[in-house]
Amino acid sequence: MKRFCRLQQLLGRPALLHLRAARVAVFGLGAVGSYAVEALARAGVGRLQLIDGDRIRASNFNRQLYALESTLRRPKTAVARERVLDINPRCQVEAHQAFITAANVAQFLAGPWDVVIDAIDGVAPKAALIAAALEAGWPVVSCMGAATRTDPGAVRVADIAKTDICPLARLIRKKLRQQGIRQGVRCVYSIEPPRNKPSPPAAEAMVSSRPGRPRRVLGSLSYMTGIFGLLAAHEALQMIVNLNPAGGGVSRSGASEREKPICLPEVSALESAPKLSSN
Repeated sequence: MKRFCRLQQLLGRPALLHLRAARVAVFGLGAVGSYAVEALARAGVGRLQLIDGDRIRASNFNRQLYALESTLRRPKTAVARERVLDINPRCQVEAHQAFITAANVAQFLAGPWDVVIDAIDGVAPKAALIAAALEAGWPVVSCMGAATRTDPGAVRVADIAKTDICPLARLIRKKLRQQGIRQGVRCVYSIEPPRNKPSPPAAEAMVSSRPGRPRRVLGSLSYMTGIFGLLAAHEALQMIVNLNPAGGGVSRSGASEREKPICLPEVSALESAPKLSSN
């Protein structure tokens, strides 16, 4: 199967080769992160690092790409890795089943990384990840609050300094300002005010939010979280290859090539897949 011929037809061979050499780390594989990983894998990104400490639960079915009857109670990292390799066996996938904290985040940022995508829910680990990634010199795309929203037309992408309305973005801005960070983070957020108040922490939420304090449960829609994740992937791809909305195959170097598509040779997952690592 000629996996990425249509991609080269749109973007050109130089861009496809950039994507094949690209390295992206995705933190959080839930309702937003799962869609970001899907888009990156189908765009031919050559190396992905996937980090999440949670397992798939029944309450994930309404919005998470990896939530299926066949995957219940499995680690999200394991399911994500298998799916990526089913899409592109050539992709190098590192999967770490771990919750991010200020104490451990640095070990997952030993790059180089072309882009770091933050799809974490919790305020403290989210701020810690962003600050550590910027300190390491890696570009960051951060996803703010998709829950309790229903309007896809209200989703925006901007530097964190220009975000407004979103309560999560406000909290993250405050946390980052305490560390001297005021800008330099691309954010996916919504200008739609939250629709309802969060419910008290449920038993499942208390389990899934370890090791930090329990987080309140928020209602969400699959298309909204999917839009956030797909826009995060778009921002990452834009950073890697300078996407041209009108087509033309523009790469980071400005080269354009629309000749015969590069049809990458097939290899089996057993030949190309590194072993699952767990921290």
